[in-house]
Amino acid sequence: MQHTRFEQARIQQLIGLYSPEAVPKLPLDFGDFLSLLWRIDHHAEHAGHRNYYHACAAALGAALELPPKLMLVVETAAAGEIIHSLYNVPYRGGERLVDAPDRKAALTQLLTMRDDTMRIGTYQEGWARGYPGSGIVDTELRERVFAVLFTALQGQFSHYGRLLLVLDIVLGDLLLGTGCAQECSLEMLVNDFEYPDPNDPDVRRHYHDPR
Repeated sequence: MQHTRFEQARIQQLIGLYSPEAVPKLPLDFGDFLSLLWRIDHHAEHAGHRNYYHACAAALGAALELPPKLMLVVETAAAGEIIHSLYNVPYRGGERLVDAPDRKAALTQLLTMRDDTMRIGTYQEGWARGYPGSGIVDTELRERVFAVLFTALQGQFSHYGRLLLVLDIVLGDLLLGTGCAQECSLEMLVNDFEYPDPNDPDVRRHYHDPR
C-alpha cells in the first residue's frame, strides 16, 4: 500500500533532528513529544543538545496538557533512561492499578519497537567518518554493504517507518488514557509555551555547546 505524502512528511519529522537548524514543519503532537524524549536519551552526553530537547519537550507537554504523572516521570528520569522510565507510568496515580502489569508489559514492547524504529531511521547520524563500510578492501563485499545501507534500507524505511504512526496512536492511548489528536504549531509553542526559539542566536549557540 502506497503511503501518502503527508504520512511521509510525518515520518520524516518524527525521525528528524528537531534542532534549531532543522525545525519541524508540521504541527507537533504526542508523537513529536516521544521523539523529543528519544532525542534527550540519544544525546544524553551532549549538554547543549540535551538541555535544548528537554526545554522543547517541556513546552510541548504543557501545550498538549499531558497528565502530571507522565510529566513527573519525564522530569525525574535521568537523560538516557527517560524512554525506559515510561514503562512505569501505569503505576503512577490511583486509577486502574488492576491492569497496571499488563499495561507495563505492553508499553515495554511498544516503546522498544519505537526505539528500534527510530534507530533504523536515524542510523546515518552514527557515521563518525565517511560512509559505513567505505574502508572495506574487498570490492564485492563493500558494494554489497552499500547496497543494503543506501538502497535496501533507505528505500524500505519509508514504508517500515509507518509503524511509528501506528505506535504513537497506541502509546497515546496507553500513556494518556485518551486519544491524542491534539496538536500545536511551532509558532504557538514559541510564543505561548516558552519553546526555544530556533531563530534566537543564543538558542543556537547553546544547542551546539557540548558542555
